[in-house]
Amino acid sequence: MNDYSELARLGSATVYEGGGRRGLIDVPLTQVVPGSRVAGPARIARCAQDDNLMVHAVMDVVQSGEVLVLTMPEPAPVALVGDLLATQAKVQGAAAILVDASVRDLEELAELGLPIWARYVRIRGAVKKTPGELDVPVEIGGATIRPGDIVVLDADGAAVVESERVGETLEGALAREEAERVKRAKLRDGALSYDLDGLRAIVEGGA
Repeated sequence: MNDYSELARLGSATVYEGGGRRGLIDVPLTQVVPGSRVAGPARIARCAQDDNLMVHAVMDVVQSGEVLVLTMPEPAPVALVGDLLATQAKVQGAAAILVDASVRDLEELAELGLPIWARYVRIRGAVKKTPGELDVPVEIGGATIRPGDIVVLDADGAAVVESERVGETLEGALAREEAERVKRAKLRDGALSYDLDGLRAIVEGGA
């Protein structure tokens, strides 16, 4: 069974909450293709600072369905990806790209349709001089992403699920979805979360 499509359907917030509030990628991200939602195993390129040589290198090894995760030692508004690299990623079968730096050619990227999330949108280009590393753990927004961990991306942002926790995280996320379905029905009938969640007692006192 491929759990990735179900994780994508559930979305980053439900996966994060259902997984025990683990794996939050706590950075502001621009969603280049509105409405896109993706989950897939991470294929990582850790570039040298302000250099995208390894983004070119990772195109040689990315597998269909993988999420390209592109980082540098320090996040900076330097474009690691533009139209030409994104075109290669799409042809190679990448499911999405997460860029902890900048992208450019925004309109062309949106038209291309490959789901992309980026910390910045800036025109400053990278150099191609210094080798970095492929398929090594990286940290983005306080979350560690290892090769093969599952990255979940949508309009709300991004979360990562450790590869060994996919099953239990999916189970928790599905349980949360069902609990919210039941609660939503009660709210539509006029109930208040103030009472359903026991919040009145916190504010007003009493049992």
